[in-house]
Amino acid sequence: MRVVTRFAPSPTGMLHIGGARTALFNYLFARRHGGKFLLRIEDTDRERSTPEATAAILDAMEWLGLTADEPPVMQSAQAERHAAVAHEMIRRGTAFRCYVTAEELQARRDLGEQKRAAARQEGLSDAEREALRAEADALLAPFRSPWRSGGEPPAPDAPFTVRLRAPEAGSRTLEDGVQGTITIDASEIDDLVMLRADGTPTYMLAVVVDDHDMGVTHVIRGDDHLRNTFRQVPIYEAMGWDVPQFAHVPMIHGQDGAKLSKRHGALSTTAYRDMGYLPEAMKAYLLRLGWSQGDQEIFTEAEAIAAFDISGINKAPARLDLDKLAAVNAHFIRAADEDRLFGLLVPFLEASGALTPEDTTRIRNALPTLKERGSTLIELAAAFEFLRVRRPLPLGKGAVKALSDEGKARLAAIRREFDTLQDWSAAGISAAIAAYCAATGQSMGQIGPALRAALTGGLPAPDLAPVMEWLGREETLARIGDQLAG
Repeated sequence: MRVVTRFAPSPTGMLHIGGARTALFNYLFARRHGGKFLLRIEDTDRERSTPEATAAILDAMEWLGLTADEPPVMQSAQAERHAAVAHEMIRRGTAFRCYVTAEELQARRDLGEQKRAAARQEGLSDAEREALRAEADALLAPFRSPWRSGGEPPAPDAPFTVRLRAPEAGSRTLEDGVQGTITIDASEIDDLVMLRADGTPTYMLAVVVDDHDMGVTHVIRGDDHLRNTFRQVPIYEAMGWDVPQFAHVPMIHGQDGAKLSKRHGALSTTAYRDMGYLPEAMKAYLLRLGWSQGDQEIFTEAEAIAAFDISGINKAPARLDLDKLAAVNAHFIRAADEDRLFGLLVPFLEASGALTPEDTTRIRNALPTLKERGSTLIELAAAFEFLRVRRPLPLGKGAVKALSDEGKARLAAIRREFDTLQDWSAAGISAAIAAYCAATGQSMGQIGPALRAALTGGLPAPDLAPVMEWLGREETLARIGDQLAG
């Protein structure tokens, strides 16, 4: 059997990180077993699904590099096939026409809530209270239609829905790849609607038909779908189809253990891209968010494909930790190819102004050293600002203090050493500064503050010798000259 997995988001909003992790798990499982990874857009919610949300999902998937092996399937395009399956189930006797109206169902639920509220009132005997609770439970229990055994319609043109004939009695057991063995009573499964009164298919039917037609062998999805699985398996059985293997992954919580919400940080996958995270870092972090193998913390994609298995998914909800994500991102920034890293940096660098050719040259030269100075692309772009400042340099408070009369006098003296320096490299500059300090009896602590202030204006920067090499002789001497000229 060739493994086939799928990721099936609803285009009612952005792709959140919980969905991105589900997509990643499906992608890795398929790649690990030499199978296929498919994408289906479940746009049956006609009121909430939007083309913009579909585009956003595809954009996020492309950014993460979770490329499906076939073009995406739009669920709404399969509506005729879904309806045909429902009518085939009627022919087989595993589904039926139901003439109970939506108004009647709502009245049933309302009455059940009224009975439940009445059972909480004071002044009732135990027997009266128990009777009301029993009536409420019966009205609010999973719905079993009075039409499941057939009967004449109330009128020749009466509208109807098509419902699944749910299992009659006994227990139902699911062997779940993450949750283990789960058993429920068949009475918990309702005669669910598969075709609405207008003939359109519901999500519950469409998912099963699409998964069967796409040849899906393993369904890896969030554990909020666990109850749906018990309702969907009877549809497979009713059609005589193979039932896929299911694995229900726990949700992601915030660091405080509460259900993930906006207060825990950005939720949209592409928001993390805009915050300066690398796609490979996002995947490596999401992989370890609820999955583990041994003590290894960070996996490349190749390592993840070789290692991933459903058995490594934890049963407990994972907790989002943005500090850990930043550390993983810093690791991948340091490991990134520098040509690619510069390309990724450009939009963040240009947020403070267009790059000049001089900026590009200086930043490219500094990148091997400075790429360790940021855990996100935003932080990394800020680390290059001292190379881009336009003259005359604006001075921070500390820089103004460093460029006192005494500081300027020291700056003027060492400037004369730089005027004649032939080897304008970090090594040559460092040797010249060391020789100057030895000859004058000064320390770097005495000459360094004024020199740093003149070159960076007080912005954070690494050792001065490489800074001067990146700036180049002309810019270095011009910045020093500006401060000496006041």
